[in-house]
Amino acid sequence: MQMALSLGWHIIFSCFGVAFPAIVVFTEWRAHRRGNPELRELAHTWAKAMGVLFAAGAVSGTLLSFEMGILWPGLMEPFGEVFGFPFVLEGFAFFIEAIFVGVYLFGWDRMSPRAHMLSALPMVVSGMAGAFFVIAANAWMNNPTGFDLVDGRVVNADPVGAMFGPSTWPQFVHMLLAAYMVAGFTVASVYAVGMLRGRRDRYHRFGLLIPLSAAAIITPIQIGVGDWIANVVAENQPVKLAAMEGLYRTGTAVPLSLGGVYTDDELRGALEIPWGLSLLVTHDPNGLVVGLDSVAPELRPPVNVVHLSYNVMVGIGSALLVLAAWLGWSWWRRRRIPATPWFLRAVAVSGVGAIAAMEAGWVTTEVGRQPWIVYDVLRTAHAVSPAPGLYLGFYAVVAIYAVLTGLTVYVLRRLATRHDTPAPQEPVPAGPTEEVGVR
Repeated sequence: MQMALSLGWHIIFSCFGVAFPAIVVFTEWRAHRRGNPELRELAHTWAKAMGVLFAAGAVSGTLLSFEMGILWPGLMEPFGEVFGFPFVLEGFAFFIEAIFVGVYLFGWDRMSPRAHMLSALPMVVSGMAGAFFVIAANAWMNNPTGFDLVDGRVVNADPVGAMFGPSTWPQFVHMLLAAYMVAGFTVASVYAVGMLRGRRDRYHRFGLLIPLSAAAIITPIQIGVGDWIANVVAENQPVKLAAMEGLYRTGTAVPLSLGGVYTDDELRGALEIPWGLSLLVTHDPNGLVVGLDSVAPELRPPVNVVHLSYNVMVGIGSALLVLAAWLGWSWWRRRRIPATPWFLRAVAVSGVGAIAAMEAGWVTTEVGRQPWIVYDVLRTAHAVSPAPGLYLGFYAVVAIYAVLTGLTVYVLRRLATRHDTPAPQEPVPAGPTEEVGVR
């Protein structure tokens, strides 16, 4: 519970640490190129918010580093030499990012525009690199490679080889795109709420359109990456895929199941698409798909948690795809955002939706691996610390994150107060494309 809470909280801030800097730097670049004061003010405000979110993420990330050693000695002791290397590299990436976040924030108006934006490049690259190293460690847990087991002991450890298992690249790309979706939709949702409250000035229109455009472009790409990662899961973790689909019996011409509840080794109440799952994982309508019956009951994950989480992720992702198509259609036809208030309402809830989809995806990934912490090698029950009193740490983490959340929201609201005064009413259209730069 403590690890789930810590990871679930930290990953939201990680998304902003990975994706938000690129959005901020792009906005600053457009501001300098077009001499646009609204864009420059927007970029400056976002840079301050980026610093706040980075600080909050640094605190939660530090807690996680301690938890790995305290809570999971049965994992770290035998396998630390195999998959610990990415955490070392992630530490370097974090410190590089922290240094250049400071340079970027305190260099505002103290450096030339070119030097200031160039100082942001290490920040952007190191943020993505840090995400890669953490994902590489998690991908190793899903598909462990880079070692041999002899009489229960790890030998011939290859830390570099362990970083590049079959799940590393699909998981990393999937998470990277998810980070841009979370950051883009969440930031846009803030300005959509402002516009619904009557703030239709250029500042708010830019604040909505820039991150929303980035998220809208990435969303259909993410759908394609989802197909890639589903094929990797089918090949390397077939039981996880069976749990995702609530599939008990191994068979051919298997339908794709949407919704439903898994009871008594059967998925009930689901909407079935004929041959869908076989097509998805084998690209053959008569392809063979492995079911939960391929392993003993004690080696199966909790099916309903995995299945429903997977459906939440796919369902919200599909809704965000519709929102992206709505924006794209309106921009293609009229070079403006949709005029209806329903579009702004949809954008206003898209940030929460993107976060929920991302969290549901991680529940699918982590719970779907159970009962293994290292897939098919080490069970979770054998890795967790047997020390008494660990529940006290859980309550301490709850308290720390509650305080940290409150402080973060308070500071971000303080940054937003200067733009809380309603501006004169203007039409909803987003303005000239040459100033927004989203052609």
